[in-house]
Amino acid sequence: MATPPVEEKLKRSAEHAKEAAVQTQEAAENTQEAAEHTQAAAQTTAVASVQMKDSADRRTELAANRTVFAAERTYAAWVRTGLASLASGIGAKKLLEGVVPEWMIVSTGSVLVLFSAFCFAAAVWRQLFTGAQPPHPDVERLPPYLLVIFNGFLALVSLAALFGLWFGRTGGN
Repeated sequence: MATPPVEEKLKRSAEHAKEAAVQTQEAAENTQEAAEHTQAAAQTTAVASVQMKDSADRRTELAANRTVFAAERTYAAWVRTGLASLASGIGAKKLLEGVVPEWMIVSTGSVLVLFSAFCFAAAVWRQLFTGAQPPHPDVERLPPYLLVIFNGFLALVSLAALFGLWFGRTGGN
């Protein structure tokens, strides 16, 4: 038979073991809760990283669209400058008539008309050879064959105006 102090020690040891078992159970439950929270956080992080990647890709697409539109504005500026130069070259003949010598009228008009032809060629060149291509824009680029046809026609008009300046009459009637 066990003595009372030994029984009491055994009783306390059993209580400590029960407390340790309860604490171990609580720790296991806390660990399980922490694992569930970690898993939920990992899923949220995965969704957020996909959304961030999608957002970055969309910003890149929008930047590509802006690049295409900027190239079209540049093309339009070249054509607009060429048309203004062509009109100025043709108008110089009539405007400067009787004010300056004939050779000055022809040379001024020729320079302006030749500059217009240069602008029409540069417009196509800048539109077709842009350097690095933007990454897949949503918008369509202008078809190159239309640019070549349109600006080729404008260049021919410039050359016709140039021949008109050189070989046409500058006087009235």
